[in-house]
Amino acid sequence: MSNELQDLGALIQSKQTDAVVGFEVNSLGELVMEVAPASLPGFVEFLRSNRNCKFSTLIDITAVDFPSSAKRFEVVYHFLSMYMNHRIRVKALVAEDEVVPSICEVHPSANWFEREVFDMYGILFSDHPDLRRILTDYGFRGYPLRKDFPTTGYTECRYDEEAKRVVYEPVSLVQEYRQFDFMSPWEGAEYILPGDDKAEGAK
Repeated sequence: MSNELQDLGALIQSKQTDAVVGFEVNSLGELVMEVAPASLPGFVEFLRSNRNCKFSTLIDITAVDFPSSAKRFEVVYHFLSMYMNHRIRVKALVAEDEVVPSICEVHPSANWFEREVFDMYGILFSDHPDLRRILTDYGFRGYPLRKDFPTTGYTECRYDEEAKRVVYEPVSLVQEYRQFDFMSPWEGAEYILPGDDKAEGAK
């Protein structure tokens, strides 16, 4: 299968020389192609319509954050060809302020996937029909899957009994409400677990 995917990758690269930056068949036996972001819609259309590819099903769109890289984000697309029984992973490296062309014209199912990537990472997609948050609440600040996003978030919501509504407040971790388990084995403490003393006495 790896030789077959290698041949497929070489064929795609030869037909899409302006789009393809490079490709590999990784250690898991998956065909991974890196594509120039501006070429994504045309490249995806080629994958769908070419008779040797027929990648007609968009499985997923996601991203990976590399905060220290000049091209901070890796936008990743997964496609399936049920006709040829192949899968392909397409990735595009984009900078934080770079806009990625939407592929909704080619795959309408990309609509919600691209909205999720925007919501979680803050990556913008040009020509998207309705690019707005999809998982977080209205007025949410930040992008939760960026690696510099704090695990506590910036705001918390709770139901206010006096106001009789949900209110949003800045996160404040009051010391007396934080819990510290000093007996946790993760802290390196050596202690007897409850019940172990009984087992020792039974010997």
